[in-house]
Amino acid sequence: MTDVSRLPGPVMELWEWQYQGACRDVEDTLFFHPEGERGSSRRRRAEKAKAICATCPVMMECREQSLKVREPYGVWGGLSEDERHAILAERDRQAAEVTRIA
Repeated sequence: MTDVSRLPGPVMELWEWQYQGACRDVEDTLFFHPEGERGSSRRRRAEKAKAICATCPVMMECREQSLKVREPYGVWGGLSEDERHAILAERDRQAAEVTRIA
């Protein structure tokens, strides 16, 4: 008999949390900036998206998934592209430091 204990679980069970997202019925353009959007317009749009994230029961699952896959665009789990980049850069720096010490 084949050992399946190391295989990932059913897809539905891994992603079911997404059905609980507060963003589920919101226009996706709120979470992704249009080409050329800059300055205060971009900041206001991102803040509106983050306000929805702040009410979301699965915000942390969304955030961790976006960091895990290094999502390059949009607001995910209440974090902007720049905020995710900063977190990932710090995680990478810490991992490199641990590796250097070990």
